Formats: sequence, C-alpha cells, structure tokens
Amino acid sequence: MKRLLSLGILASTVLAFASPTLAQTVFLSTQLRPIEEATTVREELLQGVGDVDYVVEEPPQFAVRMEAERQAGKHTISLVGALHGELSPIADKDGFEPLDELAKKLAEGGMPQSLLDLGKLGKTTQQYIPWMQATYVMAAHKEALQHLPEGADVNKLTYDQLIEWGKKLQEATGQPQIGFPAGPKGLMARYFEGYFYPSFTGGVVRTFQNADAATGWEKFKELWAQVNPNSTNYDFMQEPLAAGEVMVAWDHVARLRNAISASPDDYVVFPAPAGPKGRGYMPVVAGLAIPKGAPDVAGATKLIEHLTTQETQLLTAQRVGFFPTLNVQLPRDLDPGVALLAGAVTATQAADDALISLLPVGLGDKGGEFNKVYMDSFQRIVLQNEPVADVLKAQGATLSKLMTDTKAACWAPDAKSDGPCPVE
Repeated sequence: MKRLLSLGILASTVLAFASPTLAQTVFLSTQLRPIEEATTVREELLQGVGDVDYVVEEPPQFAVRMEAERQAGKHTISLVGALHGELSPIADKDGFEPLDELAKKLAEGGMPQSLLDLGKLGKTTQQYIPWMQATYVMAAHKEALQHLPEGADVNKLTYDQLIEWGKKLQEATGQPQIGFPAGPKGLMARYFEGYFYPSFTGGVVRTFQNADAATGWEKFKELWAQVNPNSTNYDFMQEPLAAGEVMVAWDHVARLRNAISASPDDYVVFPAPAGPKGRGYMPVVAGLAIPKGAPDVAGATKLIEHLTTQETQLLTAQRVGFFPTLNVQLPRDLDPGVALLAGAVTATQAADDALISLLPVGLGDKGGEFNKVYMDSFQRIVLQNEPVADVLKAQGATLSKLMTDTKAACWAPDAKSDGPCPVE
C-alpha cells in the first residue's frame, strides 16, 4: 500500500511538472532570432494567446530538426515561422497541414492574393500563411547628401554613382564611409544573391561565372576601396551607423531600424543601386505553417489568427521592423524611423528598373553551403585579390555540384529549369 501511495505521489508530481509543458504550444522560428527581437515576440507580440513556447533556430538546424521529427513520426512543434525558401522543402515532402480556410478568411480581410498564392508553394492547397515581409535597403546620414555626385538622385543611384559618392566622402572625411554587414553573422551573402548578381548579370546561379559576373566583380572591387575595412566585423549596420563609423550602409530593414528610429531626422533611407541589368532586390516573405502531426493544431491556428490581425501586424512593424502582409495603411503616428524604412521599401518595389531575386528554394539544409559559395568568392576576389576568372571557375564548380546534389531548380531571376539549375 505504501509503495502504491509513493508511486501515486510520484506520478502526480511528474504530471504536475509535465502539464505546463504539455499545455504549451511550441512555436519554432528561424525569424526574429536576436535576443532583443525574440524578447519582443515573447513579451509583446504573443501576449494574450495562451501558453506559447517561442523557440528560435538557425535555418540549417531548423531543416534538420523538422526532417528528424518527420522521419521519427514524433512531433513536438505545432507552429513554424520561416522564410519562403526554408518552408518549400518541407512542403515538397507533404509536411504541412493545408490552411485553405484560414487563407480564405485572410483574403477577405485584406491580405493580397498574390502573397497568398506564394504561400501555396506551387501546390493546390495553402501550405503557409504569409506572416511578415521585409527587404534590404540603404541608409545614410543626411550630412552625406552634400557629397552626392552632381545630378545623382539618392532614390535612383547607380553603382558608378555610389562609388563616386564613396570617393567624395572619403576625400571629405579622410576615411572610407560606406559600410556592409560582412561580419560572421551579417547578411552579406544576401547582398550578393539578391542585389549584386541580379544587378550585374540578370541571374544568380546560371550567370554565376559568365563575363557579366566577372565585370561585376571588378566593379565591386572599385566599390570596396570606398568601404570601411571594419565591415568584415559588422553584423548589424545600425550600430556602426549610430556610432558614426560609417555614413552610408546597406542592410536588412530590421537591422537598420534601431539607429534610424532613435534619430529619424538624421537619416535618409533609399533603394540599393542599379547595375547594367537593373536594380536587383530581394523581397523577404516569412510564413507560418502547421506541421503534419502537430500536437496542438488548434493552438497553432489560434496563433496564426493572432499574428495576422491588423493590430499585431502593425505592432510587428513598429517593434521589429518587418512589414505587414495584410493590405493595411500604416498609421500616421507610426514610429518615424519605421516610416522611413517603409518608404524605402515602397520605392524599391516601385522602381522602374526593379529586378526581383527570390530567396533560394529547394536547397534543404544546404542553404549555408550556397551562401558560402558567394562569401568565399567575395573573400578570394575582393579581400585576397585573387584573379576573378580563376575564382569564378573554382567556385562555379562548387556551385554546380551543390545544385546537382540538391536537385534544386532555378528560381527568379534565373530562367526556369527542368532539372537542377545549371551554372552556365
């Protein structure tokens, strides 16, 4: 009897400790990972929706974890938040619950059908609900504008004008004044994939080693001569901008927001420069999806509904600098810094020479290896001054093998491919 009583006490103790965990809805996200952003999600964006465990994961580990749970058939995650390209390989393995009813409600509530169609990932049913969107822009201290080349429009800059601007700034101040997030946790790879390569070659993979790419790299070497060498240590450009280490910078809107919101009257925000093929830019769409076998589908559905309300979407824009997927008017009392960023996003999307470059799709857990091809090329060509043709040939072979191994088809702006995207 005593033994049974002891077991009963033990069992009730275990249940007492386990029940809060079981009651939690686990929300795994590759987005809003930095401590400050994750804290905002937990303390503000997820208020009032029950007991949610918001867990962040780097994209490569996210892919591994999701595949491990799928293969094991043991699911702990009820909701995932990730980029379009990170969700695509899971959808290809029939890994998500269809969300058509939610999509229908959101379309009626003002979410653009074009965005919802992206969330189908080429399938007949809704795979994810667009959660938030962003892109990358440039920002500059207003005092830098006096050194713009004659006739240059900051909203329609070319690479030649940016280089000339950098030269004038360096002459005036005695040091390079342009900055890029080329540090260990910076997003420099996205610059090459979404901005530099499309602008100079019209593609990303097919055109990796062609003559236009070689010309582009020579031009980028000219630009780098005007770039603060500390850029190889910068992860977020808001910090060196605010500290006055650089006067002009390129980065993700969420990684510029703090500096610009702190002193909105001191900055201008504008699209990245255009090259011979257009003004490349990368729209970043993050989505919310429910894995098949999720332990709390109802809780996950409630979370999606909450995160896509007008109130939460506007709060997301205000607090973390990602913009609504709902077609909502930004309020007049919106943080002036966020309003500046929103204006630059609109100017980028509306540019006559805008050239969309989608995030990589179909690479699975090899996204890091894809990024490494572009970063290794940058380090060898620009930082180590190796011959452009030799580096592109070697890195092109690495890229070609990666595309063949993953069987990833081409994505925009590259022309579609029947099989793996070729390096031509």
